[in-house]
Parts: sequence; C-alpha cells; structure tokens
Amino acid sequence: MFPIFLKLDGRRCLVVGAGNVAEGKIRGLLEARASVEVVAHQAVWQIQKWAWEGVIGWKPRAFEPSDLDQVSIVIAATSIREVNKQVFEQARLRNVLCNAVDDPDNCDFYYPAVVNRGDLQIAISTGGRSPALAQRLRRELEEQFGPEYESWVNELGKAREELTAQNQDPEARKKLLHEIASREAFINRSSAQRGEN
Repeated sequence: MFPIFLKLDGRRCLVVGAGNVAEGKIRGLLEARASVEVVAHQAVWQIQKWAWEGVIGWKPRAFEPSDLDQVSIVIAATSIREVNKQVFEQARLRNVLCNAVDDPDNCDFYYPAVVNRGDLQIAISTGGRSPALAQRLRRELEEQFGPEYESWVNELGKAREELTAQNQDPEARKKLLHEIASREAFINRSSAQRGEN
C-alpha cells in the first residue's frame, strides 16, 4: 500500500449509491472540497437536501460506465455487491481509482481511520483487514493528540514560513524547525499556556 493524502479541491468525484453509508463518504469528500456527483435511484434525506441546495449533483438512475468520464475517484457504496463490482471493473478500465465499501477485493484504496486536528491528520489503515482495529487505534490517538495540536500546528507553520523567508543556512534552519516541533517544545508551550490561565 502507498500511503497518500489527496488534494481533491475542485476535482470531480463520483459516488454510486445514496444510502447512509454513501452519505458518510460524500460528507468526507465535501470536507475535502471535492466536486461530488451521485448516481442512485433513491437517496436518503441528507443527500437529497445537498442535491436540492446545489452542493452535489445527483442523477436518480442506475450507474452507467460513462458516469466515470473525467472522474478522479469513485466510491461504490450500493447495497448490491454486483453493482459495486461492476463499478470497480469499469473504473479499472478507465484508470479511475475506486473504493467499493466493505469489499477489499474491489478496492484500489481504503478509507483510513483518521485523527483530525486541523492540518494535522493521522491516518490508520489495516489494508481493509480490520476496520475495528483501525477505529480503536484512532480513538487512542485522539486521546494522545488532543485538540491543542491544531493551534500548535498553525504556530509551527507560521514559524516555518518566517524562517524560510530568512536568508539562513538550510541545515541550521532544519535543526531549529526540529527543535520547535519537539516534544519538549510542546510541553513547554502547554505549561506556559496553563500558567496564563
């Protein structure tokens, strides 16, 4: 498996199926600012609402191979395994990456369990073997990396931009960036913030 974080901003993504599972996948794609198209005869209320509001496109019909034209990724999220397999096979013919939900054999990629702290994202995958383990590890990491990491990552980003703008020796800059991102720096920052409160 090749771990990767995709920039989907503005990219066309297809979801085949419009039930509760598809809703969760669509929500994630929207959070990544993807352009989402849905193909399904019927849709749960939230998906209908998104379509009415113009947030997504929805074609209330069966999947057609041409739905994959100019698509970056596709999610097959129907309750019919044969349809999901057909979507995967057609996607393969067009070099479109496909995830068939809960069907590892018909996936080019898997949805990881994700810890989200703003720009800090920690993704866990078991290669589709045990989503339950990935979810347990995500919960443990959420406790270890609390919400305070979001603002710290923002501060580190600003510091990096400032240091990069300076005419400084690259090795010295690298050393300093590692120092300010160290556990000790985080502990000192947290202690200082507690002292201010």
